Amino acid sequence: MRILIVEDEKDLATLLLRDLEADGYAVDAASTVAGGLAMATTVHYDIIILDLLLPDGSGTELLTALRQRRIDAPILVLTANGDLDTKVENFDAGADDCLTKPFAIAELLVRVRALLRRGPVTVSSTLKLADLEIDRLTHQVRRGGQRIELSPKEYSLLEYMMLHSGRALSRSMIVEHVWDQSFEDLSNIVDVYVRLLRRKIDDGVETKLIRTVRGVGYAIGTDGGP
Repeated sequence: MRILIVEDEKDLATLLLRDLEADGYAVDAASTVAGGLAMATTVHYDIIILDLLLPDGSGTELLTALRQRRIDAPILVLTANGDLDTKVENFDAGADDCLTKPFAIAELLVRVRALLRRGPVTVSSTLKLADLEIDRLTHQVRRGGQRIELSPKEYSLLEYMMLHSGRALSRSMIVEHVWDQSFEDLSNIVDVYVRLLRRKIDDGVETKLIRTVRGVGYAIGTDGGP
């Protein structure tokens, strides 16, 4: 899952970036209306966290511009002004949730998970493939009813693959959605994490789910493969 933070308070942006990445998300950050608009219209984000006070305009203006461009990612607004009129104005502009500063990071993470569950359309919080099941709210993974412990990045990789079950995913696509660095810097990391996932998901099980798509990358499905 990939998140965009639009926040000009450097300390807060750094804190959000650190804690969201620790929770397994790939995170990008912008500090202006112009920067946020450029990033949100060129990269697919699963959720956008948007501050209302930005140096080159208001977050409400950016919110309106994103909805006019049919960017349907859930948007969580951060505001130092928690009055009802401000909330109503931003909900009317297309916000999905509003969080008043100061706030606890734990509360923000809960709200992010709730918005991801809701998504731009109705999406089940549970993903299933054969006897493999992941809960997108608790990040619990089970195969054949047995709990599988995954690191945050292993979980993010598995979730991304299952959201695109049956589709061949290139290494660059995986890097873009699971990590937040350039593909050149992560040329081998995808292969390493796929091997780790295979050990936990497929080892000792007759039906192999993760397969290599030669010349492309990887896929997850029930048709087997190397």
